[in-house]
Amino acid sequence: MAAPEEFFDAYVGAALWSSTGDDARPLDENHDASDIAPDTLTKMRADCDAFYAATEDTLADCEDFAQAGHDFWLTRCGHGAGFWDGDWPDKQGAKLTKAAKRFGNVDLYIGDDGLIHA
Repeated sequence: MAAPEEFFDAYVGAALWSSTGDDARPLDENHDASDIAPDTLTKMRADCDAFYAATEDTLADCEDFAQAGHDFWLTRCGHGAGFWDGDWPDKQGAKLTKAAKRFGNVDLYIGDDGLIHA
């Protein structure tokens, strides 16, 4: 099943907010989702959909899909916050953390074409 749009949008937002360009400034200061290379955006969508499908039973009672998308990015990339930091019930947070870690880290960068790539 595909991830809800608010999940995906928050995931992309967290990726831009927590990633920096060569100037060490957060990407979201000067960029938005429209600056992400189409193949990177497609991969981001596929990862969100796969994570959501794998954790749909755990997220069944989720009231804030935007927070879930945000936490998926932070947890998979080891940003020091995410599903495990106390905002989710312990059992649910542990399951979501384990699932997110399976996706591994992603680094964003601005390519020579001016677009954001992973």
